[in-house]
Amino acid sequence: MKAVFLDLATYKQGEEHVDLLNAAHDNWVLYDGSTPDELVERMNGAELVITNKCRLTREVIEACPDLKIIIAGATGVDNIDVQAAKDKGVIVCNVRGYSTSAVAQYVFAGILTLLNSCSKYDALVKSGAWQNNQKFCLLDYDMIELSGKTIGLVGYGDIAGAVEKIALAFDMHVLRSERKGASDIRPGRAAFDDVIRNADILSLHCPLNDDTRGLIGEEELSLMKDTAILVNAARGGVADEQALADAVRDQEISGAVVDVVSQEPPRDGNPLLDPDLERVIITPHCAWASVEARLRLFEQVKEIIASYKAGAPINRVV
Repeated sequence: MKAVFLDLATYKQGEEHVDLLNAAHDNWVLYDGSTPDELVERMNGAELVITNKCRLTREVIEACPDLKIIIAGATGVDNIDVQAAKDKGVIVCNVRGYSTSAVAQYVFAGILTLLNSCSKYDALVKSGAWQNNQKFCLLDYDMIELSGKTIGLVGYGDIAGAVEKIALAFDMHVLRSERKGASDIRPGRAAFDDVIRNADILSLHCPLNDDTRGLIGEEELSLMKDTAILVNAARGGVADEQALADAVRDQEISGAVVDVVSQEPPRDGNPLLDPDLERVIITPHCAWASVEARLRLFEQVKEIIASYKAGAPINRVV
């Protein structure tokens, strides 16, 4: 069985990761990265293909007659035409739960950096302002406590559950959002608009699909408190980036923590990259990528391959 890994370098892989792949299978073709024009040629003759972010369209899938299984080296499968795979009888599996701790930790790292003005104070000290001050401390920027604040969770899976546990440890109130526009509110949930209005921190944890694309736009941002923070460590398209940039700039909300954007890398620019947005922390889609999480991911890929060879593939999407 020919097996192809299309974009291995996206993981900054080490020897231990490649060792896990080799323990799972002995006939690999490993590529650091693959352009759209290279996909069909590189997948030619492959029964098994692994992709992180390479976009496998219907055209690509249908052009690969030997393809039997695609493994998404991530939880999200929005870069794979799942319906095309299903139509062609190709199995699609994903990796689950590997980054729960990493992303939950990132969410609070970003929140605390904003609320404690850590970056601003760091820059202040390095500029010499503290050294040249007569007082023992500087209080140029406000620092806000999490205790007693409300965090709203939009989407509620494993990661949101981990975020909730941390929030409770900070003595925060937690609101789990119902789906937007839902008439029936499930137990333990709150109406979408109520969560938007009442959250001091709104944290997004939903997949990107037709229902969630642009879920947080100008209207939703206008409902938020002007002291609120939006955190998006889910997918870039879930929040309208221009509307979010405008809301922070116009002080309709206090700030944002963003790990994902609609086009990655943002080669054509992005409104959230504007340097005047001091209250936006933006990172390069790295919330998931702790050392431990990447190792768990490759261990799970090994398990998926073993289960496929045994005739009962786990983590099937289709």
